[in-house]
Amino acid sequence: MPYPVQWVLSLIFVVQMYVVLLILAIVYTPLALFEREYAFKAIHAYCHWVRFSARIIVGLRSEIRGEVPTDAVIVASKHQSFFDIIMITSALPRPKFIMKKQITMTPIVGYYAKRINCIAVDRGKRGVAIKKMVADVKSGAIEAGQLVIFPQGTRVGAGESLPYKVGTGVLYEQTGQACVPAGTNVGVFWKRHGIYRGRGLAVVEFLPRIEQGLPLASFMTELEQAVESSSNRLMQEAGFNPPTV
Repeated sequence: MPYPVQWVLSLIFVVQMYVVLLILAIVYTPLALFEREYAFKAIHAYCHWVRFSARIIVGLRSEIRGEVPTDAVIVASKHQSFFDIIMITSALPRPKFIMKKQITMTPIVGYYAKRINCIAVDRGKRGVAIKKMVADVKSGAIEAGQLVIFPQGTRVGAGESLPYKVGTGVLYEQTGQACVPAGTNVGVFWKRHGIYRGRGLAVVEFLPRIEQGLPLASFMTELEQAVESSSNRLMQEAGFNPPTV
């Protein structure tokens, strides 16, 4: 499809995303105030809608591969754009994210993030952030679920490279939970910034879990190899060739 047409369709898609977000917030927020289950219903409804409308409006299909974890695990995923968050959240029954503190100030999104017990950290204070993150995760106030963390700490565009941060390894050591790596290619179609959304098949792939027992360094190596190998393969499948290092 010609670029100008696809750009206009992308704009329509983005606008309706925010309209539907507002509508669902109006419908679900009074219920979610009294029962957390409705907060999960709201975010799942929204994420399924975004995936459906992306397919219908801009031709961006989406697919979840691998065994979706339903128990209390750490999900360590590649993060390329907002769409991988949407896809991961739509798949997991009880997702909660390690997220930057500023997101909690965002209207609607911030409220629902708090309601499902996402954990906010201050990325500017690394040592303090890791300690608080571990304390919050281990706190009895935090319900069991799938704890999603982005090991590189931020969105990383398709073909770009950033080091993996030790926070995921610290959680792996301290919580005693297995870790499920996840790769994705969504950045090929849905960039970190901007309105344009490309046509194609966006994939999030849940990989075999890394069980407890590995030393920190070995865990970090295995995690990075799993996530990067999966993501590179999926990007190549989508017609994008990541640069070799």
